[in-house]
This record gives sequence, structure tokens and C-alpha cells, in this order.
Amino acid sequence: MKILITPEEISKRVAELGAELTEFYRGRDLTAVIILNGALFFGADLIRRIELPLQIDSFAASSYAHDRSTGILTVRAPQKLPVRDRHVLLIDDILDTGLSMQCAVTHFRELGAASVRSCVLMNKHIPEKCLASADWTGFHIPDHYVVGYGLDSEERYRNLPAIAVLDD
Repeated sequence: MKILITPEEISKRVAELGAELTEFYRGRDLTAVIILNGALFFGADLIRRIELPLQIDSFAASSYAHDRSTGILTVRAPQKLPVRDRHVLLIDDILDTGLSMQCAVTHFRELGAASVRSCVLMNKHIPEKCLASADWTGFHIPDHYVVGYGLDSEERYRNLPAIAVLDD
């Protein structure tokens, strides 16, 4: 495994994103929605850095199976809190094809959210495949399969404190 982003780099960038989001959402009714399971660590760290009153929810959805995108979004558990007239911040681990993000944004808009924006830990630039973009991005990375800090390969490696590229 090769370390791509260290725990120290992650911590510093999460603090910066938290400060940006605090300023952007000041005075607004914010609901932070963590997309599970991959964004669990990032989301937990990020919402602690947003210095505003907010609601926290989760949305379990994925388009991946066996380390590959299936092209189909599967929702395992929808959010619990109502979002009508609230500003929704979707927090996800990685923007790859953009399918999960595109579907989640549409879902929350249809529920009547005042606005829907997104913050991702990492953005893989794959222009020919990207269906959505993120409003805030922690890191731009090359097109490698990465694990750690919540991201997995067959449910392994989520607990690594860094982001790493798996050896082929």
C-alpha cells in the first residue's frame, strides 16, 4: 500500500473546510447528511468543525459492488429527518463517476430542501464519467482505487487513519 494522504493532511484540510462551511451557512437552517458508509469518518470530523447549530442525518446509498461501480444507485437506508425548507449539505467520501451524488442531490431537491450542496473528501477527475460536481472538495486525486479513513475494499481498510492506494 502507498500512502496518498496522511492523517495530518486530512486533519488540516478538514479544519479548513469546516471554517469555510461555517461562514457559508451562517444564519441558515443547516442539515448535514453523511452518505454512509464511506463518509462516516470524514463526516464525523467535518461536522465537529462546523461551528453552527445544525441537524445531522445519514443516507446509506452506494453504486459500488466488488470494488466497481455498478451504474445503479442502491439506497439501503434513507434519511430520517425532514429537509423541507432546510439547507442540505451532502457529505461524501469520494466523487468518482458522480452517479451517487447526482442521485442524492435529486432526491433531496425532490423532498423540498431550500438548497442542496455537497462536500467531498476527494474528487477523482474522470471528466468522461463524471455526472456531478462537488461544491467543496478536500483533495483532488488521480484515478486510483483508494482506501482508508472510511473508504474500503470489500469492507476492509476503512479503519486506516490515512488514504492509501492499494497495490495491484
